[in-house]
Amino acid sequence: MKNIAILITFFLFYNCSPQEKKDGLDIDKIALTRIKNDLKRITKTPKPRNYQNLKTLNKTALFIKEELQKVSDTTYYQNFIVNNNIYKNVIGSLGLENEKRIIIGAHYDVCGDSEGADDNASGIVGLLELARKLSKEKLKYRIDFVAYTLEEPPFFRTEQMGSYIHAKYLFDTKIPVKGMLCLESIGYFSEKPNSQNFPVKEMSLKYGTKGDFITVVQNHKAREFSNQIKRLMENKSLLKTESFKGNSNVRGVDFSDHLNYWKFNYDAVMITNTAFFRNKNYHTNKDVIQTLDLPKMMLVIEQIYQTIKELK
Repeated sequence: MKNIAILITFFLFYNCSPQEKKDGLDIDKIALTRIKNDLKRITKTPKPRNYQNLKTLNKTALFIKEELQKVSDTTYYQNFIVNNNIYKNVIGSLGLENEKRIIIGAHYDVCGDSEGADDNASGIVGLLELARKLSKEKLKYRIDFVAYTLEEPPFFRTEQMGSYIHAKYLFDTKIPVKGMLCLESIGYFSEKPNSQNFPVKEMSLKYGTKGDFITVVQNHKAREFSNQIKRLMENKSLLKTESFKGNSNVRGVDFSDHLNYWKFNYDAVMITNTAFFRNKNYHTNKDVIQTLDLPKMMLVIEQIYQTIKELK
C-alpha cells in the first residue's frame, strides 16, 4: 500500500501539479498559430506589397490597423503623398497618460516581387505580438507601435520613407521620445556552420559562423535607452543575443528605419537577424514563411517584451 501511495503521489505531482507549465505550452501553441496566421495574411497577397501595388499596401495597412485596434488605446493612419499617391504609416498607441514615448517600428512593404516573410513580415508580426502583450501591462512610457511603408528601394535613404515622415513629425512637434526600437528581419536562423556572414570578415572570430543569434545594433552615439536595450536583451538570453555598435561606414548598420531616427538625433536600435548577411533569400521570391524558424522568432518577441517591461 505504501508503494502504491508513493506511485500515486509521484503521478499526481508530475502530471497534475505543473499546470502553469502546461498552460504555458498551450499559450505558446496559440501564439504560434496566431503568428503563422498573421504571416499568411501579410505575405499571401495576389500582388506583392511593393510601392507599385497601392491596393495591396492599403489592404496590408488595414489588416495591421485592425489588429492594433484590438489592443491599443488609439489607432490611426499617418498619411503622406509620394508621386501623387497616398501612402500610409499605421500607428497604434498604449499608455497615453505617459508623456515620454518609446517608438517600436517595422516596415510592411517589400522589395520587388518578394513575399517578404523575413523582410519584413517577421518584424510586423513581432510588432503586433508586442502590442498584444504590452497592452496587459502597466506602462512607464507611452508606446507607439508604428508600421511604416516605403522603406524599400527606390525610396530607401530618401525623405519619402515612411519612417522619415514619422521621425520628422516627432522632431517638428517636439514630442519627448525616450528611444526607438526597429524590428528588421527577426525570423530566419540557422545552426549550420558558415551560415553567417559579416560586413567585416574578421567579425566571425567574435560572433562565430552560425546564424543562430539575434543582434542589437547601436550607433556610435548610443545613449541610455539603447544601452539599456542592449544590456537587458543580453541578460535575458532566451535566445543567443549579440550586440554591435558602429556607424554608417559599416555596411548594414543603418539599413532600416532606425536610420531616420538617428538623423534627428533620437536614441534608436535595430533588432535583427542581420538580414542578407545570413538569409540568402533576402529580396528574392524565396523569402517565404517555410524558411522561417517560428519558435526562435517567438523567443525574440518574448525577449523584447521582457526587455521593454524592465526599462527604467
